[in-house]
Amino acid sequence: MMQVRFRPRWALFAALCALVLLARPVAAAEEVRTVVPTVAPASRALSEVGLVKAASSVDLVARVSGTLEQIAYRDGEPVEQGALLFVIEPAPYRAALKQAEAAVTKAQATLDNAQASLDRDLKLNSNSIAKAQIDAVRTQRDEARAQLASAEAQRDAAEINLGYTEIRAPFDGYVSAHLADVGALVGQGGVTTLATIVQLDPAEVTFAIPDTDMLRLRDVGKARGLTRKDLSDIVVEARTREGEEPVIGSIDYVAPLTNAATGTLSVRAVFPNPDRVLLPGLFVRLRIPYETVADALYLPDAAIGSDQGGSYVLAVGSDGLVQRVDVTLGVRGEAGQEVKGSLGATDRVVANVMSGVRPGDIINAVE
Repeated sequence: MMQVRFRPRWALFAALCALVLLARPVAAAEEVRTVVPTVAPASRALSEVGLVKAASSVDLVARVSGTLEQIAYRDGEPVEQGALLFVIEPAPYRAALKQAEAAVTKAQATLDNAQASLDRDLKLNSNSIAKAQIDAVRTQRDEARAQLASAEAQRDAAEINLGYTEIRAPFDGYVSAHLADVGALVGQGGVTTLATIVQLDPAEVTFAIPDTDMLRLRDVGKARGLTRKDLSDIVVEARTREGEEPVIGSIDYVAPLTNAATGTLSVRAVFPNPDRVLLPGLFVRLRIPYETVADALYLPDAAIGSDQGGSYVLAVGSDGLVQRVDVTLGVRGEAGQEVKGSLGATDRVVANVMSGVRPGDIINAVE
């Protein structure tokens, strides 16, 4: 049988090395830089990503057929509500209106004559005029009245069709490039889209908020006494890129139900957009402030470590003993990174968690 020989000296040396690596205390004389948290106000907020949409977008279509006679705007320019944009050959519709007005005049004359005949017969001695004759005259009067109503309806329809020959802006906005040229036959055999008008001021931004953030906002709203009618009191900041000044808006719609598949809630915010900073189709970064803390704690990034257990700092006691303190990260400010947890405003922490100091070490802390 083969015998295994142990080398006690080498085994003892390996064990001592392992012990040193696992629990290497920093010499008491070794100085380690420490810092204390900076106390400063913190504005805590939710961060979301939203998609910009036009508040209104309408296709301008030809509702009557005819030749396009005029394009009264420049592609892409802003227009005011009621501004003339397109003119479709009005002459045939103007003639149809005149014909309908003439029919109304004729029907009115017929009714007046029938009414006069009825009034005359009724004034005569009833014994000399048969009742059947009076009924016949009354029927003629009623038929004339119906013909007048029909003629008036045709006149109104002709007037509406004439109005359709002029296409005007339904609201203040920007009109896209025209899709039909002057002289083209439009509205023949179907709908002809001439252009699209979009309203860019205000701008709408839609986004989906996780249910956890939704619950947080709801709690904040309850604490502030807000109801669904007070959504406009919830401020939203929008940025198209980092470092620029935000556009300030407010929430104006929250979906009544969450999406069970994604665990999110659809939300819409409205922003004033006179300078067209927010264009439809852009993705923007949103910030929704929900809480302001006057005495938040901030530390430099180097003082904060992270592992599978989460974020932490290395706190140093009055006796120099180093201990791990778990923290959660808040907002980033000018004073550094906000940390929340059991850490106190006067607690010292190791300035650099990568300096080799470990929990359980005893160090000479230098502020």
